[in-house]
Amino acid sequence: MNYVDEDASSGSKDDMNVLDGNSKNPSAAAPSGSGRRKRTRKATGDAIVDAMLEIAAASRMRANMIMRNEERFSISKCIKLLDELQGVDQRVYFHALDLFENPNARETFVALKNEWRLTWLQGKCNASSS
Repeated sequence: MNYVDEDASSGSKDDMNVLDGNSKNPSAAAPSGSGRRKRTRKATGDAIVDAMLEIAAASRMRANMIMRNEERFSISKCIKLLDELQGVDQRVYFHALDLFENPNARETFVALKNEWRLTWLQGKCNASSS
């Protein structure tokens, strides 16, 4: 991995060659401070790598949370809860299936207490037929 230092552009060509390990004169001594610059670039590179790894880990964690959330409010879960309700007539049942295409409606349906789900569905069904 090549690291670029802002003040490296102000160094001589020989300084740059020594830093890159391409010195034409192998016995040439490294310029003063070149070791510090290499360490600074390595530390900066390590910090960037660490930050990228943290971003990747956060992204994986967010993706896992989204997947769990989608499973919790999935259409099949809503249908299972709908099938468990007593007294659902055919019109409300099929309207509910259409309603479950909306992720917000699915989340609301699942979040409601069992005794309020049918009332909520009937209200949604009546509101759409008006």
